[in-house]
Amino acid sequence: MERKEFQAESKRLLELMIHSIYTHKEIFLREILSNASDAIDKLCYRSLTDEQVGMKREDFAITIRPDQEARTLTVSDNGIGMNDTDLEQNLGVIASSGTFQFRQELDKDAESDVIGQFGVGFYSAFMVADHITVVTRKYGDEQGWRWESDGVEGYTIEPCRKDTVGTDIIMHLKADEEPEEYSQYLQEHTLQRLVKKYSDYIRFPIRMEMTRSKRKEGCPEDKPEYEEIKEWETLNSMVPLWQRKKSEVTREEYDKFYQEHFGDFAPPQSVITVSAEGAVTYKALLFIPSQPSGQYYTEDFEPGLQLYSSGVMIMDKCADLLPECFNFVRGVVDSPDLSLNISRELLQHDRQLKVISNNLEKKIRSELERMLKDDREGYEKFYRSFGRQLKLSALNNYGAMKEKLQDLLLFYSSTQKKLVTLGEYVSRMPEEQKYIYYASGDSVEAVDHLPQTELLKDRSMEILYFTDKTDEFIPDIFRTYGDKAFRSAVDGDLELGDEKQPETADHQETLDFLKETLGSRVDQVKASSKLKSHPVCLTSGEGMTFEMEKYFAAVQPDLALKAKRILEVNVEHPAFAALESARITDPDRAKKYAEILLNQAMLIAGLPLENPSDYTDLLCSLWK
Repeated sequence: MERKEFQAESKRLLELMIHSIYTHKEIFLREILSNASDAIDKLCYRSLTDEQVGMKREDFAITIRPDQEARTLTVSDNGIGMNDTDLEQNLGVIASSGTFQFRQELDKDAESDVIGQFGVGFYSAFMVADHITVVTRKYGDEQGWRWESDGVEGYTIEPCRKDTVGTDIIMHLKADEEPEEYSQYLQEHTLQRLVKKYSDYIRFPIRMEMTRSKRKEGCPEDKPEYEEIKEWETLNSMVPLWQRKKSEVTREEYDKFYQEHFGDFAPPQSVITVSAEGAVTYKALLFIPSQPSGQYYTEDFEPGLQLYSSGVMIMDKCADLLPECFNFVRGVVDSPDLSLNISRELLQHDRQLKVISNNLEKKIRSELERMLKDDREGYEKFYRSFGRQLKLSALNNYGAMKEKLQDLLLFYSSTQKKLVTLGEYVSRMPEEQKYIYYASGDSVEAVDHLPQTELLKDRSMEILYFTDKTDEFIPDIFRTYGDKAFRSAVDGDLELGDEKQPETADHQETLDFLKETLGSRVDQVKASSKLKSHPVCLTSGEGMTFEMEKYFAAVQPDLALKAKRILEVNVEHPAFAALESARITDPDRAKKYAEILLNQAMLIAGLPLENPSDYTDLLCSLWK
């Protein structure tokens, strides 16, 4: 029997593939099972026009037989099979695909969806096997053929006896060596796991004998005895949930699929189904989680959707299918139109991905808008979990996604006492109101007690509370919502048009005294037009705010960025009157009052005191 050599190019490709092309060795089983499915598909297609086939769809199956003693793993199918010419063309020349040629020969209207696109998937088995035997018989032939190879050294083809049509792939596994444990691919639970992971939705049953424990017949009830038996089981579910019509699937089935498939204890907040035909044909089943995973908002989080091609999983997390703003979405996308690379693990071109990603972005945004309108309670629950991601994405790249995301953002309202959208705020604005007013702080309670908000509250004007660290950047990035600009209720002029400006002429000496006493710790001291019942507050004026200062102090402390410090005092407050009196009668005591006012303003603004101990000692000194 003559041993034939692979072509020089094929030999180099085989060496490269065994060592480099595939990321994980376990992929070999996916490739072998996909080829088996292709072979059955071809015979199924033939049966549509050839009554001699004599088989129905339910007669087709793929079997897996591990033999630990012989160290062989056999995958068999009852598909179209091959003759010696097919073996020479498909297995003798690497990267020649019978499946690819079959698809080219099909009429465009033919309903056949074969998986294989390249003729190299079969050779992935050499990653785990040192010898492969193929026993096959083509439909319509009486003669069977045996193909054998040890890898790059070449192959042999000889006639053999085979009673049935189809193909057996017999892989003799390599000896175990650190760190590789090839014996695992002979273990039932490993094979079952790999089928579920990569080939669960192949449309023909994949069967294997599984070891099960069964109670012996006739054994006493009080002393049960058990024995191990072998039973043939179907390992794959065959029909993906996303291939079924939405009307035929219950919410309970979607929830169960999500929780089992993505390891979440809680059911999803919402389910999105997509079936698209056109430039790219695909189906998608997406889930909006009801809570973030433990790794979400950490560097370890890996976003992305599971990517399938005709029911075979290609990538576990394809980040390119989701825009960054919706990276919390989980789900699957299945398309027969993807241009895959030689190993089917990476995409050759991103045109199809961009089309799918753009469509999914619209679907997700539309679903969130629906929730916001029809299920406000559910949306607010979602927003508590993932609202920060929407805000960060709306601010990213100088607001490139602003128009798409701004109507999904929520902020607490001073008048409504609940979360509201920017659109809802603007719809309630009096005609004469120029700005969207906001105030920032660490919590709703903290913002609600800010002295600077008193004037707006007295006029029943709505204020949005910015309580997330990222909120403070919204006015600078967004600039406006519609034709309404943002204006801080805390910093700068409110421009209400009828604000009563305090009389400062009689108090200027005291204001100057405060500035001189506090020195460079404040940039300015002035009489406030905002304060009513409170004696003092600290504002930052235009530019960087105190919330920005605190944000940068947390994430980039080395920059030491600081906002301006403008001390505003209520000249009509008794505390200011006491300061004025002390300035004349007891200047040293007046300086203590000035220090106390600054520290109080710092505390109200949520800024750290330079020395809290000195502040408490200062207060105690006034009791003497």
